[in-house]
Amino acid sequence: MLIAKPFTNLTCIVLTLFCLGCKHRNIVKHDGEKDLISFKPVFGISYTEIARRSQNGLSFNHFGYQLEPEWKMRFVSNDSTSIYSPTKKQFINFPLTRGYDSIFNTARTWLKVKTMTKDSMIIELLKAYADSVDTRGAKVYMVFYADKYINNVLHGDLSKCKSPSKKDSVYIQSLTNAANKDFTKAFAARQPVELESKSPHVTFSKRHTEPTMLNNFDTSYDYMNPEFDITIDKAYSNFYYSFSMFIDPAGQIHYGKPLTVFTEKSYEENYIHLSTAVMNSYLKYYLNFIPGKTLGIVHTSEIAVHVTGNRGV
Repeated sequence: MLIAKPFTNLTCIVLTLFCLGCKHRNIVKHDGEKDLISFKPVFGISYTEIARRSQNGLSFNHFGYQLEPEWKMRFVSNDSTSIYSPTKKQFINFPLTRGYDSIFNTARTWLKVKTMTKDSMIIELLKAYADSVDTRGAKVYMVFYADKYINNVLHGDLSKCKSPSKKDSVYIQSLTNAANKDFTKAFAARQPVELESKSPHVTFSKRHTEPTMLNNFDTSYDYMNPEFDITIDKAYSNFYYSFSMFIDPAGQIHYGKPLTVFTEKSYEENYIHLSTAVMNSYLKYYLNFIPGKTLGIVHTSEIAVHVTGNRGV
């Protein structure tokens, strides 16, 4: 049972790290056997994920990927869960398959219960490889509070619990220092690069990931790998180039690499030469690049562009 009083931000962090670091009780009495877990004690209780952390307490990795609390779920039975879809704005039922030693699968995700009460749960994500599951865990932990506990004890305020920690800020600053010195160490910006056109002849659109059940409503690709389609009318010729660029904190652009396959080295060299020229002319002079940032820290990040030139008449 959690202590029934409002939490400060520090208390939330300490509780989370304590739960991740302590040695947990078994969820069921195994008596030397690896029994199937039963969710009967928590049937019908709605839980909301309030934190997701790796074993080191960070919610970011060196690629800039952020572990965000996203799930809302309840166990309907020992073979069914109900998980909230932010797209459809409703709960969707998923089959639940129980494995041994508190392992289960739902919504195409393998998980392992570490602790479970009517007030809270800690669940570890597991890695799956084809038909096998690594029961050692991914060392990523999802922390859930029951909605009743959130409303009655925390009074509905989860902003402090869900906020990145000071440790996250220090880590992002260290990544920023490295990326700004060496573009090859650039990492994904949580608030990605934005474009602004300075000419009616240069237009662009950003590609977006459609959240579906097939990708577990995960749209992280949009900030991990930002992609833009850019069209240049009245260009010097008809062309199409795909390449990556690094955007530094000052909004300056730097060529990354071509995003196509070449059968001969000479073709690749010519492609890089021509696409670099397009970048240094059209893109540099007719677009503004607003650099990406993470936790309010501006830093170098990489984007992909697909540039079409239309000569016209």
